[in-house]
Amino acid sequence: MNKARREALAKNHAALEEIKTKIEELKGKIDDIKTEVENTKDEEQDSFDNMPEGLQQSERGQASETAISELDNAMSNIDTAISELEDAMSAIDTATE
Repeated sequence: MNKARREALAKNHAALEEIKTKIEELKGKIDDIKTEVENTKDEEQDSFDNMPEGLQQSERGQASETAISELDNAMSNIDTAISELEDAMSAIDTATE
């Protein structure tokens, strides 16, 4: 391998390591968001659970159930994003070995 190719590979390796660092930072931020969404969902669930049964069946109760369901979906999507980022980091690790 000539010097130019070695230099190009070294440059690419450094760029991939930089991307990996950014992915790790992004993953940390997403984890923080997931915690906030989870806390909000838990609070909404507690609020719903503490409603009288008649209020649970009302429009307000149904809106609360919808919000809980949407927050569950958001957490699932966040988990998917985290998994994809972890896959990307693994791919970078493999590429830079």
